[in-house]
Amino acid sequence: VQLQASGGGLVQAGGSVRLACAASGRFIASSIMAWFRQTPGKDREFVATTWSDARVRYADSVKDRFTISRDNAKNTVFLQMNSLKPEDTAVYYCAAGPRTSDSFSYYRESGPYHSWGQGTELTVSS
Repeated sequence: VQLQASGGGLVQAGGSVRLACAASGRFIASSIMAWFRQTPGKDREFVATTWSDARVRYADSVKDRFTISRDNAKNTVFLQMNSLKPEDTAVYYCAAGPRTSDSFSYYRESGPYHSWGQGTELTVSS
């Protein structure tokens, strides 16, 4: 599956942005979908994941501010980000992978994901 992320940009602290990840080549309805982010010099960091049964999980740093959702009819996953902080500045990547485990902890790592988008950059100014 090919993933195309979009929606990043420059936003002031406290603002909101919605990222989109459009998939092509395969339907994502049965896939584990996730968002990760990365800043220079750091490892890619888990942000949120959504499963085919609608369960979701978030990193503690974004819980209650970010919402991940999917529209299977549009083959697209979204990340609504509210109350943005300067520390949310990063390149955001969407990812897709097969469900081979029932452990959410497993899907907090980048390894289970077979497909990655190209990344969309978000800058939050203070």
